[in-house]
Amino acid sequence: MSTLLNRPRRSLLYIPGNNPGMFQNCAIYGSDGVLLDLEDSISINEKDAARKLVKYALRNLDFGTVERVVRINGRDTTFFEKDLEEIIPACPDAVRIPKIDSPDDVRAADEIISRLEKRNGIEQGSVRIHAMLETAKAIVSAPAVAASSPRILGLTIGGQDLAADLGIKVTREGLEMLYAKSAVILAAKANGLLAFDTVYTDINDPEGLREQAAMSVSLGFSGKAAIHPSQIAIIHEAFTPEEKEVRKAERIVRGAREAEERHLGVVAVDGRMVDAPVVAQAIRTIELAKLAGMEVDVE
Repeated sequence: MSTLLNRPRRSLLYIPGNNPGMFQNCAIYGSDGVLLDLEDSISINEKDAARKLVKYALRNLDFGTVERVVRINGRDTTFFEKDLEEIIPACPDAVRIPKIDSPDDVRAADEIISRLEKRNGIEQGSVRIHAMLETAKAIVSAPAVAASSPRILGLTIGGQDLAADLGIKVTREGLEMLYAKSAVILAAKANGLLAFDTVYTDINDPEGLREQAAMSVSLGFSGKAAIHPSQIAIIHEAFTPEEKEVRKAERIVRGAREAEERHLGVVAVDGRMVDAPVVAQAIRTIELAKLAGMEVDVE
């Protein structure tokens, strides 16, 4: 299994870094990961306090199996290095870095993280990076950003900031972001990375979220951020293979195995010829199903 598929990453729930009450519930919200936020949700005069709260939470709270990601402030702020210096010693699983416009932004973070890992006896390269692309410049630089550091786990699109930078009107359907999202996905997949979709901001419109999450899956995103616990189940429903998909994938894998044993190049499953790309997709479906806790039988 790919190292990128060593755990489910369907949902990442944003939690303000100054809300310790929500920290306590991270393990029970049900999201695959949490994004402890030091950026947009924190006012300037609360940055220092939030940073210390997040550091304490990482060191002292039990997050269970939930992946712990911290969104720090961008390189263009005075908080960038302070955030890394406080957070990296607390061993988050990853940091999400906003306002990434070029490979230089990633390399600057990588250099600091590497130094802090060494200083604190942390395994080199263990803290991964989510590169957040939020401007027109970032989107056109996505391929170079994706290839800029082995520390990058995935690319993520920042919908609201990107919309502001492009001067476009955000709609419920989200088609205005189609090109940008596709560019991010292509850059990520070409470099063996994950791609995370932006948040759906209307927490009172579950159907809108359901439609957008379905589109996210069809485009090839690996997961989607959430801003409220009520959004998690809908996102999981979209990013978890359906039962019938899994059963078909099982038949394809079993058929491919039988064909290999018989030295056949192709195999027919459900009356249709199946070749290598279809088998690869079936294997991925089974991997995702296993990560989601579904029972799989390919014997």
